[in-house]
Amino acid sequence: MLLGLNSCGSIKFTNDYISSISFIKSTEPSLTEKQNWHNLDPEIDSIPGTSVERAHDELLEGLKGKEVIVAVIDTGLDIHHQSLSNNIWINKDEKINGKDDDNNGYIDDIHGWNYLGSSYNETRDMTRILRDNKVNNRKYDQVEGEIKKEIKKSNEQLDILNYYIQLLEDSKDLLSEYLNKDEYSIEDVNNIVTENEKLNLAKNIYKDFDFYGYTKEYLNQGIDQYNDFINYHFNVDFNGRTTNDNIYDINDTNYGDSNVSNIKESESHSTHVSGIISADRQNKEGNKGINNLAKIMVLRAVPNGDEYDKDVALAIRYAVDNGAKIINGSFGKYFSSNPEWVIDAIRYASENNVLFIAGAGNESKDLDSLSNDNYPNDQFFNKDEFSDTFIKVGASSINLKEDFTAYFSNYGKINVDIFAPGVDIYSSMPGNKYKSQDGTSMSSPVVAGVASLIMSYFPKLSAKKVKEIILESGIEVDLKIGNLGDNEHFREYSKSGKLINAYNALILASKSKRK
Repeated sequence: MLLGLNSCGSIKFTNDYISSISFIKSTEPSLTEKQNWHNLDPEIDSIPGTSVERAHDELLEGLKGKEVIVAVIDTGLDIHHQSLSNNIWINKDEKINGKDDDNNGYIDDIHGWNYLGSSYNETRDMTRILRDNKVNNRKYDQVEGEIKKEIKKSNEQLDILNYYIQLLEDSKDLLSEYLNKDEYSIEDVNNIVTENEKLNLAKNIYKDFDFYGYTKEYLNQGIDQYNDFINYHFNVDFNGRTTNDNIYDINDTNYGDSNVSNIKESESHSTHVSGIISADRQNKEGNKGINNLAKIMVLRAVPNGDEYDKDVALAIRYAVDNGAKIINGSFGKYFSSNPEWVIDAIRYASENNVLFIAGAGNESKDLDSLSNDNYPNDQFFNKDEFSDTFIKVGASSINLKEDFTAYFSNYGKINVDIFAPGVDIYSSMPGNKYKSQDGTSMSSPVVAGVASLIMSYFPKLSAKKVKEIILESGIEVDLKIGNLGDNEHFREYSKSGKLINAYNALILASKSKRK
């Protein structure tokens, strides 16, 4: 690798670009590859990852970059996790003494701020619109019907899941009796040869459930989720707010506390997201973060339910005012009581050279449809606002075939900018654990991590320029997603039509002029 200086007095790489990918890996990836697939390289590893490992090995080895603060607006975070503890942002101007030492309006905010107080379970925004009689909201007439529909669907899903659990348990009992043991493998089940109809039925049920990963634990997670929908999310009689503020007054800011840490399994989202960005790359027990120079500013503002617009807006402003260069928003919703507050805050971030990165959402929707409002976004009533510093991210998978775009991922030639890995992403979980999870919640921090990598080694580049680099340097993927002609080609699913690539982005950054 040859190094030089560009016009900004920074690093210059002379390596070649990765142009496109159109192949399928011929062998099954190893467990190590699967757990780090999103960081692997299309050319070297034959896996459609982001080339983060290649970038570190071939471009960044021996180079010294600068720390970059990445604000993660999310749930509480396990700040003591073995993979994250060294990469949590520290407010050096603040002391834990019950005083606002740095005069930023927040007391003892050493690692960020908790806008939720002691609460976590919450309603959806549509429920609050109806509950609080917000008839001035442009979607008020929709919400009552939507809530009834969601509750009906939740009850139906609970019936199905409970039926599945009973079916699975009954089948396991029959198989256990036949095999004369409580514990057995799928091979044991496959080897059963019998003419007993009930036993054959039990065998087929067990095999089907095993194939789809429908364990009792997995099914119970679904039951917990739908119970949350009924008891909290769509319950107009429920109010989880404990901070004693007026949620409809953006100037009522004296609430929350500095307790951003959380080690509950139920509130693991931020720990997983942050690990994708910055988990210790030397820790052999867990995953490798994209950039260990990224320092995570923890902003607890996302509950089990819809986030409050007020909390999100204030969290964005906190991030900007306290030095963050990137904000990751792995959250979203389709009803918003006060979208103008969030729009104003993201505009404030843009004006202060801060990049905002958001997941596109997990409802398989075309965000270019006028009926599919998705918050947060860079538009207000369909008017472009600050798209040059805002990135919306769709989710891709390890499979270079029809399911390359994740089945759940939202998309849009206008409103989604780029795709990034978001299926089976292995990352940190509370209590020094690790787990694979799916969602555009995972693809967004992949982009945030790559953006932070660019800013660490090319600190003079603006947020606008970093977005341009990310979109321009992405990899083209020659792949049809469906059978409807050119409209179902991967390139039609986002504005760039590309998959993010860290290796290419760093090379392009080295050739870019400061602006």
